[in-house]
Amino acid sequence: MGSLSTTSLKLDSAMKERVNRLASVRRRSAHWLMREAIEQYMDREEKREQLRQDALAAWADYQTTGLHVTAKDADAWLAKLESGKRAVIPKCHI
Repeated sequence: MGSLSTTSLKLDSAMKERVNRLASVRRRSAHWLMREAIEQYMDREEKREQLRQDALAAWADYQTTGLHVTAKDADAWLAKLESGKRAVIPKCHI
């Protein structure tokens, strides 16, 4: 972890009480609980943003090339993978 800096966080009294109650039950500090919550949120949202960017890139690629896999081919491929079988990636169509 790099250098640490202080950030102020304003919570209404009900939220502060919820944080303190959970921190007590978990035998953690409220500070630890809030840092953990922020870290998990950031990890999830960064993954969500990466998925969005990947989808936009895939859409742009499709618009440029017209290459695609049919839903039927994709479903069959995924079904094989789910059952633990080896499966060849379906060929793209124009």
